[in-house]
Amino acid sequence: MKIKEVIVVEGKSDTTVIKNAVNADTLETNGSEISEETIEQIRLAQEKRGVIIFTDPDYPGERIRKIISNSVPGCKHAFLPKQEAIAKNRRGLGVEHASKESIREALDNVKEEYIEEVERITWNDLVSAGLIGGPKAKARREKLGRRLRIGYMNGKQLHKRLMMFQITEEQFADAILEIQQEERE
Repeated sequence: MKIKEVIVVEGKSDTTVIKNAVNADTLETNGSEISEETIEQIRLAQEKRGVIIFTDPDYPGERIRKIISNSVPGCKHAFLPKQEAIAKNRRGLGVEHASKESIREALDNVKEEYIEEVERITWNDLVSAGLIGGPKAKARREKLGRRLRIGYMNGKQLHKRLMMFQITEEQFADAILEIQQEERE
C-alpha cells in the first residue's frame, strides 16, 4: 500500500511503525511544541502531495492535530481508536503501539477536512442522541467516534468534527442506531 500524501506523526517511533505497515513518507512534529519551521514543511507537503495528520489518540495528539489543522487548512485525518493504540504492557498510548492492521485500517478510513463546513447534524441532534449531558454521553461519544472513524472528543469538539468531515445525517443516524442496539443487548 503506497500512500501519496505525507503522513504527519509525532515522533520517530511512529514513523517506524507507519513505514512497517505501509509505503509512505512521514514528517515528525517532535512533540507538541511545533516550530514554525515544521509548520512550513507541512504547508509545503500539503501543496505538493497532500497531508494526512496521524497523531496519538490522547490530549497532546489532539492538540497537535488542532495546531496543524488551524495552520494548514485542507489536511486529511487518520484516527486510531484508543484501545488499538495501547502498549502491550499497558504503560503507553500512541500510534507506535498499534498493529500493522490497525495502521492500515486507519489510513483506509482517512477523513478529509472541508474548508466550508456545513452543519448537517445540529447541537440538538447531539443532545437528543444522548451524546451531550447525561450518564452515558461519554461512552456514546467514544462508540460514535470509533464507528465513524473520527476519534474520541468532548461534545463541543464532536459537533465541530462532524461538520469538518461532513458526516451525513444518514451516517450519523446509522451509527446512533447501532449504538442503541448494542446498549439494549
